[in-house]
Amino acid sequence: MNEKMTRAWLILGDILVTLLLLISFILFYLYPPVPAVKQVQKAVPQYNRTQLSPLLKIPELNTTTMTVEAFLRMAQEANNAEFIPIETYKNVPLEEALSLVPAKMGNPVFIRIFKQEAVLEMWIKAEGEYRLLKTYKICAYSGTLGPKRKEGDRQAPEGFYSVSRSSLNPHSKFHLSFNLGYPNAYDRAHKRTGSYLMVHGNCVSVGCYAMTDEKIEEIYKLVEKALKQGQKKVQVHIYPFRMTQENMAAYSHNRWYDFWANLKEGYDYFEAEHLPPHIGVKKKRYVIQETDE
Repeated sequence: MNEKMTRAWLILGDILVTLLLLISFILFYLYPPVPAVKQVQKAVPQYNRTQLSPLLKIPELNTTTMTVEAFLRMAQEANNAEFIPIETYKNVPLEEALSLVPAKMGNPVFIRIFKQEAVLEMWIKAEGEYRLLKTYKICAYSGTLGPKRKEGDRQAPEGFYSVSRSSLNPHSKFHLSFNLGYPNAYDRAHKRTGSYLMVHGNCVSVGCYAMTDEKIEEIYKLVEKALKQGQKKVQVHIYPFRMTQENMAAYSHNRWYDFWANLKEGYDYFEAEHLPPHIGVKKKRYVIQETDE
């Protein structure tokens, strides 16, 4: 009797062990364990906002007053930003770029800057129109979208500016530089203040558009040669972003929309003619007129 009972208990034990193993396999299959994440200490480089702004486009947030509608609109604006492939900034030698246009050093040049995309376009005149020569990545600029308004606001300007021979500074402490001529007639009409707003090297910015030293050497040379060959002034048009209908619609509620719509008139003229327009100022507005060229 005792032997039978012992055997029964052993069989029951085997059955229980088998059931436990089966349940364990089922649970393991349904809920696999999450591997432990190993914490890795890394040295993270420190950047200030000026260095990050052209790369990350960090918005100025006022969390105490921002509405859900405003937050959603900001997200929509970020999603509408134009994607520019890295190939755009491929370092094509200047001589090769000139041969592809084709053009030569000393031909008239024209510059467009797009703040949001952080790019500087160099256009050069060939066969009666301006053609895109090279696109340069801006190394640093300070501030946010919108015009410069006063001295010390650390805001990079937007608008229509021009560079003459007297604007060039080959002995700049920022390697090389040329003054944009801020404040221009439009800025003065709006009582805006500021000085020494430039395109320069050294990759640091307190209101200027800064390039690497290598890039400013090419840009400076093209501007200097054009001015020495007889171009009276090199126009520099600075926009908050590419003035497409989509981008304008995305920023339709922005406080600077009317100002940007005025800038778009100059953008549209060049897009159509591939010649920089004559820029005037009347009643505190830019007036876009037929080109002088």
